[in-house]
Amino acid sequence: MALDVMTKPHQLIASDRVEGTAVRRPNGARIGHIERLMIDKISGKVSYAVLSFGGFLGIGTNLLPLPWGRLRYNTRFEAYELDIDEGELKRAPSFRADQDFDWGDRSQEAELHRHYGIPPYWGGF
Repeated sequence: MALDVMTKPHQLIASDRVEGTAVRRPNGARIGHIERLMIDKISGKVSYAVLSFGGFLGIGTNLLPLPWGRLRYNTRFEAYELDIDEGELKRAPSFRADQDFDWGDRSQEAELHRHYGIPPYWGGF
């Protein structure tokens, strides 16, 4: 019976299964992978996926905080899909893997949402 619950398709996924999942363009080209999720402590909703891209063997890797609503799961690729061109990716707010984004600075979060044209998860714009 427990095995049936584990294999039966459903809409939920554990966070540890999302981390490491590929992020691809609509044509299937790989951009990077999801490094981690950022979850709002109060609502419990996923607010951001942090995309790891670039670099080689972890050196020179950049992290890009993406509003969760910008990603779509593509069952064909078994990956998250991000419709982003190279220019937008390079202009997007990002940080180096050996640093961290200041999640306590709402102005930086607002800049992210303006860049992607998605209303902030906390409301307003």
